[in-house]
Amino acid sequence: MQPQQPSRTAYGVACRRAAHQLFDRPLVFEDPFALTILGEQVAAEVRATPPEDLNHPFHQSMRFRMAVRSRYAEDKLAEAVARGVRQYVILGAGLDTSAYRSPFPGLSIFEVDFPATQAWKQQRVADAGLPIPPGLTYAPVDFEHQTLGEGLAAAGFRTDAPAFFSWLGVVPYLTREAFLATLRFIASLPAGSAVVFDYSIPRHLLGEQERQAVEALAARVAAIGEPFLSSYVPEELAQELRAMGFTGIEDLDPPATNARYFQNRADGFEVRGKGGHLLCAQV
Repeated sequence: MQPQQPSRTAYGVACRRAAHQLFDRPLVFEDPFALTILGEQVAAEVRATPPEDLNHPFHQSMRFRMAVRSRYAEDKLAEAVARGVRQYVILGAGLDTSAYRSPFPGLSIFEVDFPATQAWKQQRVADAGLPIPPGLTYAPVDFEHQTLGEGLAAAGFRTDAPAFFSWLGVVPYLTREAFLATLRFIASLPAGSAVVFDYSIPRHLLGEQERQAVEALAARVAAIGEPFLSSYVPEELAQELRAMGFTGIEDLDPPATNARYFQNRADGFEVRGKGGHLLCAQV
């Protein structure tokens, strides 16, 4: 992405989360601020989405993929809080609204993002009149000049206490080296810490139709300066995580995701394909 400009893919993800709130029933993921944070003009554009776009298989699947990964992360956050975790870090927060509707009093929340994207988000929050929870700290991090650890330390993050990390819609845009460096930092934290992220498997493991769809999407995001840079074989990734000290690794492929979150829907909607995985790993 362009360091001095807000992320355009973050904007697209936010629009899909908002569309889910408007058009899909039952909801997989409830976010009462999803439309509000977009602003009136963009919210009106989402409301006016043509049916042919809403019902296109690719757009449906992407919409539900955005919704279910947020649901999964917030389910795992609730589990972490239940076992005593009191620090919540949102990596690549974009227009994520979980901090503003958190049901957990006393939770220290850190939103980490590139400075330009975070400034844009803060303006959106102010314009929408969203309440700022007392435990929220914004942590702008320019990864060209500082590490995640340095950025979090400057924001008051405690490395002597466990933390839960939500890292959604980011990993495919990272180099392998940057991805593994972040995981090593999380693995260095006290027992009870955990991370949720989504990732893609290599394209050669996909069916022809899904591979073509992914390649078309890759071309679009590359054209706006946010190219896909990495993908991972699930078994190899699990080995890397275990070698770092992570345990309790849960990796949901689309069929497992559908079995957990999309059973018995009258509309038959689900996450299609097999390329997108959700993973939770605990220290």
